[in-house]
Amino acid sequence: MSELFERDGVVGDLHRPDGDPTAALLLAHGAGGDRNAKLLQRAASEFAARGLLVLRYDLPFRQRRPKGPPSPSTAAKDRDGIVAASDAIHELFTGTLLLGGHSYGGRQTSMLAAERPGVCDGLLLFSYPLHPPGKPEKARTEHLPDLRCPTVFVHGTRDPFGSPDEMHAAVELIPAPHTLVLVEGRGHDLAPDRSPAVPLAVEAATAAFALR
Repeated sequence: MSELFERDGVVGDLHRPDGDPTAALLLAHGAGGDRNAKLLQRAASEFAARGLLVLRYDLPFRQRRPKGPPSPSTAAKDRDGIVAASDAIHELFTGTLLLGGHSYGGRQTSMLAAERPGVCDGLLLFSYPLHPPGKPEKARTEHLPDLRCPTVFVHGTRDPFGSPDEMHAAVELIPAPHTLVLVEGRGHDLAPDRSPAVPLAVEAATAAFALR
């Protein structure tokens, strides 16, 4: 179960664990979705069952309009929204903070972590959009060498936004500890109801972030 969570500039659904949280996880959605994406719902439920306080939330661009992709010109405002969500969760929990999300949400979160080292203790990135489909020359890797926290990538082997080989090469740019989890036969949405993507993410995150 989840509860509506609203603070200044933050709208989301909060999943509380049965006991005291062992860590907090914030999950942002992709360019075409919102906080109710199936992947985020399943991830939030399973991480909460493992003792984490989880917030899946709408980025500012989605709060402004219910449909349509984000504009590159407002990406910085979306990163401000990630900061606002982090600050809001700090009012409830001050321990280990993990940030992440799916596709665009994960990319903007990782860019924030590169811009502001120390903003979180780890990153969990589902289907990182390494490049636009069919355009591998436009790799979105500029900020990866600036990441300083442990990072877990969960990626489908049939994701057109980055092949397994391309992802392996990209994550090696990160100087901090990093883990690449490949989900066999899955595309960009990771088919969370029909694949082990979320259980694999929980397993990898538990190890990478030393979760209890």
